[in-house]
Amino acid sequence: MPIAAAGIALLLYVQAFLRLRRRGRSDHATLLNLGLFVAGVAVLTLALVSPLDAIGEDYLLSVHMTQHVLIGDVAPLLLMLGVRGPLSLFLLPPPLLRVLARPRAVRSALRFLLRPSVGFVCWTAAIAAWHIPAAYDYALGHPLAHELEHASFVLTGCLVWSQLVDPGRRRALSVNGRIGYALGLVFAGHAVVHQLMFGTHALYPRYVAQHERLLGLSPLADQRGAALVMTVDQLLTFGTFIALSVARTRAGAATKTPRAYIDNAAKSR
Repeated sequence: MPIAAAGIALLLYVQAFLRLRRRGRSDHATLLNLGLFVAGVAVLTLALVSPLDAIGEDYLLSVHMTQHVLIGDVAPLLLMLGVRGPLSLFLLPPPLLRVLARPRAVRSALRFLLRPSVGFVCWTAAIAAWHIPAAYDYALGHPLAHELEHASFVLTGCLVWSQLVDPGRRRALSVNGRIGYALGLVFAGHAVVHQLMFGTHALYPRYVAQHERLLGLSPLADQRGAALVMTVDQLLTFGTFIALSVARTRAGAATKTPRAYIDNAAKSR
Protein backbone atom coordinates (compact mmCIF):
# COMPACT_ATOMS: atom_id res chain seq x y z
CA MET A 1 0.00 0.00 0.00
CA PRO A 2 2.68 2.65 0.88
CA ILE A 3 4.58 1.90 -2.34
CA ALA A 4 1.41 2.14 -4.45
CA ALA A 5 0.47 5.44 -2.76
CA ALA A 6 3.99 6.77 -3.38
CA GLY A 7 3.75 5.83 -7.06
CA ILE A 8 0.42 7.64 -7.45
CA ALA A 9 1.74 10.74 -5.66
CA LEU A 10 4.81 10.86 -7.92
CA LEU A 11 2.71 10.44 -11.08
CA LEU A 12 0.39 13.29 -10.06
CA TYR A 13 3.34 15.50 -9.21
CA VAL A 14 5.20 14.79 -12.46
CA GLN A 15 2.13 15.61 -14.58
CA ALA A 16 1.71 18.90 -12.69
CA PHE A 17 5.44 19.64 -13.01
CA LEU A 18 5.46 19.01 -16.77
CA ARG A 19 2.23 20.94 -17.39
CA LEU A 20 3.62 23.98 -15.64
CA ARG A 21 6.91 23.84 -17.52
CA ARG A 22 5.10 23.43 -20.86
CA ARG A 23 3.28 26.66 -20.08
CA GLY A 24 6.61 28.43 -19.79
CA ARG A 25 6.59 28.65 -15.99
CA SER A 26 9.76 26.73 -15.29
CA ASP A 27 10.49 29.32 -12.59
CA HIS A 28 7.64 27.80 -10.59
CA ALA A 29 8.51 24.20 -11.44
CA THR A 30 12.19 23.97 -10.59
CA LEU A 31 14.42 21.00 -10.03
CA LEU A 32 14.57 22.07 -6.39
CA ASN A 33 10.78 21.71 -6.14
CA LEU A 34 11.00 18.29 -7.75
CA GLY A 35 13.83 17.17 -5.48
CA LEU A 36 12.02 18.28 -2.32
CA PHE A 37 8.82 16.48 -3.27
CA VAL A 38 10.63 13.27 -4.24
CA ALA A 39 12.57 13.45 -0.97
CA GLY A 40 9.30 13.81 0.94
CA VAL A 41 7.79 10.78 -0.77
CA ALA A 42 10.99 8.79 -0.21
CA VAL A 43 11.15 9.66 3.52
CA LEU A 44 7.49 8.74 3.99
CA THR A 45 7.77 5.47 2.08
CA LEU A 46 11.03 4.30 3.63
CA ALA A 47 9.75 5.07 7.12
CA LEU A 48 6.85 2.68 6.50
CA VAL A 49 8.48 -0.16 4.56
CA SER A 50 12.09 -0.21 5.78
CA PRO A 51 13.42 -2.18 8.80
CA LEU A 52 12.65 0.97 10.82
CA ASP A 53 9.03 -0.19 10.94
CA ALA A 54 9.75 -3.68 12.27
CA ILE A 55 12.36 -2.52 14.80
CA GLY A 56 10.05 0.19 16.09
CA GLU A 57 7.10 -2.17 16.45
CA ASP A 58 8.91 -5.03 18.14
CA TYR A 59 11.97 -3.69 19.95
CA LEU A 60 12.58 0.04 20.52
CA LEU A 61 10.20 2.87 21.33
CA SER A 62 12.87 5.38 20.29
CA VAL A 63 12.95 3.88 16.79
CA HIS A 64 9.16 3.90 16.62
CA MET A 65 9.19 7.57 17.60
CA THR A 66 11.73 8.19 14.84
CA GLN A 67 9.27 6.67 12.41
CA HIS A 68 6.49 8.90 13.76
CA VAL A 69 8.43 12.14 13.40
CA LEU A 70 9.54 11.19 9.88
CA ILE A 71 5.98 10.58 8.68
CA GLY A 72 4.35 13.31 10.78
CA ASP A 73 6.85 16.18 10.45
CA VAL A 74 9.77 15.65 8.10
CA ALA A 75 7.89 14.13 5.14
CA PRO A 76 4.96 16.63 5.27
CA LEU A 77 7.43 19.52 5.45
CA LEU A 78 9.31 18.31 2.36
CA LEU A 79 6.06 17.66 0.48
CA MET A 80 4.70 21.15 1.23
CA LEU A 81 7.99 22.74 0.18
CA GLY A 82 7.86 20.74 -3.05
CA VAL A 83 4.40 22.01 -4.04
CA ARG A 84 4.89 25.69 -3.29
CA GLY A 85 3.37 28.16 -5.74
CA PRO A 86 1.29 27.21 -8.81
CA LEU A 87 2.38 23.57 -8.49
CA SER A 88 -0.16 23.16 -5.70
CA LEU A 89 -2.93 24.10 -8.15
CA PHE A 90 -1.81 21.66 -10.85
CA LEU A 91 -1.43 18.50 -8.79
CA LEU A 92 -4.79 17.06 -9.81
CA PRO A 93 -5.72 16.77 -13.52
CA PRO A 94 -8.53 19.16 -14.61
CA PRO A 95 -11.17 16.40 -15.06
CA LEU A 96 -10.61 15.19 -11.50
CA LEU A 97 -10.65 18.75 -10.18
CA ARG A 98 -14.00 19.37 -11.85
CA VAL A 99 -15.46 16.23 -10.29
CA LEU A 100 -14.22 17.17 -6.83
CA ALA A 101 -15.36 20.78 -7.16
CA ARG A 102 -19.00 19.90 -7.79
CA PRO A 103 -20.15 18.62 -4.38
CA ARG A 104 -20.57 21.56 -2.05
CA ALA A 105 -19.86 19.28 0.90
CA VAL A 106 -16.36 18.51 -0.44
CA ARG A 107 -15.51 22.19 -0.87
CA SER A 108 -16.86 23.00 2.58
CA ALA A 109 -14.87 20.17 4.15
CA LEU A 110 -11.65 21.33 2.49
CA ARG A 111 -12.18 24.93 3.58
CA PHE A 112 -12.81 23.71 7.12
CA LEU A 113 -9.70 21.50 7.21
CA LEU A 114 -7.52 24.33 5.89
CA ARG A 115 -8.36 26.63 8.77
CA PRO A 116 -5.25 27.20 10.94
CA SER A 117 -7.11 26.41 14.16
CA VAL A 118 -8.45 23.11 12.78
CA GLY A 119 -5.00 21.97 11.69
CA PHE A 120 -3.55 22.88 15.09
CA VAL A 121 -6.24 21.02 17.03
CA CYS A 122 -6.08 17.95 14.77
CA TRP A 123 -2.27 17.75 14.98
CA THR A 124 -2.26 18.14 18.75
CA ALA A 125 -5.05 15.60 19.19
CA ALA A 126 -3.32 13.03 16.98
CA ILE A 127 0.02 13.39 18.77
CA ALA A 128 -1.53 13.28 22.24
CA ALA A 129 -4.13 10.55 21.65
CA TRP A 130 -1.94 8.01 19.86
CA HIS A 131 0.81 8.29 22.48
CA ILE A 132 -1.49 7.37 25.35
CA PRO A 133 -0.08 3.96 26.39
CA ALA A 134 -3.40 2.10 25.94
CA ALA A 135 -3.98 3.57 22.47
CA TYR A 136 -0.34 3.04 21.51
CA ASP A 137 -0.35 -0.63 22.44
CA TYR A 138 -3.75 -1.15 20.82
CA ALA A 139 -2.46 0.27 17.53
CA LEU A 140 0.59 -1.99 17.64
CA GLY A 141 -1.63 -5.03 18.10
CA HIS A 142 -4.20 -4.14 15.42
CA PRO A 143 -2.94 -3.47 11.86
CA LEU A 144 -5.96 -1.39 10.81
CA ALA A 145 -5.63 0.88 13.84
CA HIS A 146 -1.89 1.16 13.19
CA GLU A 147 -2.51 2.25 9.59
CA LEU A 148 -5.08 4.78 10.83
CA GLU A 149 -2.49 6.10 13.30
CA HIS A 150 0.08 6.60 10.55
CA ALA A 151 -2.48 8.16 8.20
CA SER A 152 -3.51 10.63 10.92
CA PHE A 153 0.12 11.67 11.45
CA VAL A 154 0.63 12.27 7.72
CA LEU A 155 -2.66 14.16 7.29
CA THR A 156 -2.30 16.37 10.34
CA GLY A 157 1.37 16.98 9.53
CA CYS A 158 0.38 18.20 6.08
CA LEU A 159 -2.36 20.39 7.58
CA VAL A 160 -0.02 22.26 9.94
CA TRP A 161 2.84 22.55 7.46
CA SER A 162 0.41 23.86 4.84
CA GLN A 163 -0.22 26.76 7.24
CA LEU A 164 3.47 27.36 7.86
CA VAL A 165 4.85 26.86 4.34
CA ASP A 166 1.62 28.14 2.70
CA PRO A 167 2.20 26.39 -0.65
CA GLY A 168 -0.99 27.83 -2.21
CA ARG A 169 -0.21 31.35 -0.95
CA ARG A 170 -3.53 31.60 0.86
CA ARG A 171 -1.94 33.89 3.49
CA ALA A 172 -4.28 32.67 6.21
CA LEU A 173 -1.54 33.64 8.68
CA SER A 174 0.85 36.57 8.69
CA VAL A 175 4.57 35.96 9.16
CA ASN A 176 4.23 36.74 12.86
CA GLY A 177 1.15 34.54 12.97
CA ARG A 178 3.15 31.63 11.56
CA ILE A 179 5.88 32.15 14.14
CA GLY A 180 3.29 32.00 16.90
CA TYR A 181 1.66 28.98 15.27
CA ALA A 182 4.97 27.10 15.17
CA LEU A 183 5.71 28.01 18.79
CA GLY A 184 2.29 26.71 19.77
CA LEU A 185 3.01 23.41 18.04
CA VAL A 186 6.30 23.09 19.92
CA PHE A 187 4.57 23.64 23.27
CA ALA A 188 1.78 21.22 22.36
CA GLY A 189 4.29 18.54 21.38
CA HIS A 190 6.19 19.11 24.61
CA ALA A 191 3.23 17.69 26.54
CA VAL A 192 4.14 14.29 25.10
CA VAL A 193 7.90 14.83 25.39
CA HIS A 194 7.66 15.82 29.07
CA GLN A 195 5.95 12.59 30.09
CA LEU A 196 8.44 10.46 28.21
CA MET A 197 11.55 12.34 29.29
CA PHE A 198 10.83 12.92 32.97
CA GLY A 199 8.64 9.95 33.86
CA THR A 200 10.02 7.71 36.57
CA HIS A 201 8.91 4.46 34.96
CA ALA A 202 8.42 3.04 31.47
CA LEU A 203 4.91 3.74 30.17
CA TYR A 204 4.51 1.22 27.34
CA PRO A 205 4.00 -2.42 28.37
CA ARG A 206 4.96 -3.77 24.94
CA TYR A 207 8.54 -2.54 25.32
CA VAL A 208 8.78 -3.37 29.02
CA ALA A 209 7.97 -7.02 28.22
CA GLN A 210 10.78 -7.38 25.68
CA HIS A 211 13.20 -10.17 26.58
CA GLU A 212 15.79 -9.19 23.98
CA ARG A 213 17.18 -5.69 24.44
CA LEU A 214 18.61 -4.05 21.34
CA LEU A 215 21.64 -1.87 22.08
CA GLY A 216 21.33 -2.88 25.74
CA LEU A 217 18.80 -0.12 26.40
CA SER A 218 16.51 -0.47 29.40
CA PRO A 219 12.82 0.37 28.79
CA LEU A 220 13.20 3.69 30.65
CA ALA A 221 16.36 4.66 28.75
CA ASP A 222 14.64 3.74 25.50
CA GLN A 223 11.66 5.88 26.47
CA ARG A 224 13.88 8.87 27.20
CA GLY A 225 15.58 8.26 23.87
CA ALA A 226 12.16 8.56 22.23
CA ALA A 227 11.63 11.90 23.98
CA LEU A 228 15.05 13.06 22.74
CA VAL A 229 14.13 12.05 19.17
CA MET A 230 10.96 14.13 19.28
CA THR A 231 12.79 17.09 20.84
CA VAL A 232 15.49 17.08 18.16
CA ASP A 233 12.84 16.78 15.45
CA GLN A 234 10.96 19.81 16.73
CA LEU A 235 14.15 21.85 17.01
CA LEU A 236 15.21 20.97 13.47
CA THR A 237 11.78 21.52 11.88
CA PHE A 238 9.71 24.04 13.83
CA GLY A 239 12.79 25.62 15.41
CA THR A 240 14.47 26.20 12.06
CA PHE A 241 11.23 27.57 10.63
CA ILE A 242 10.89 30.02 13.52
CA ALA A 243 14.52 31.16 13.20
CA LEU A 244 14.20 31.74 9.45
CA SER A 245 10.89 33.56 9.87
CA VAL A 246 12.32 35.85 12.56
CA ALA A 247 15.34 36.58 10.35
CA ARG A 248 13.01 37.36 7.44
CA THR A 249 10.93 39.70 9.60
CA ARG A 250 14.03 41.56 10.81
CA ALA A 251 15.42 41.80 7.28
CA GLY A 252 12.12 43.24 6.06
CA ALA A 253 12.07 45.78 8.88
CA ALA A 254 15.67 46.78 8.13
CA THR A 255 14.93 47.46 4.45
CA LYS A 256 11.88 49.55 5.32
CA THR A 257 13.60 51.72 7.94
CA PRO A 258 15.69 53.90 5.57
CA ARG A 259 12.66 54.53 3.35
CA ALA A 260 10.51 55.46 6.34
CA TYR A 261 13.24 57.79 7.57
CA ILE A 262 13.43 59.56 4.20
CA ASP A 263 9.65 59.93 4.00
CA ASN A 264 9.45 61.41 7.48
CA ALA A 265 12.32 63.79 6.75
CA ALA A 266 10.60 64.94 3.55
CA LYS A 267 7.34 65.58 5.43
CA SER A 268 9.10 67.60 8.12
CA ARG A 269 10.40 69.97 5.47
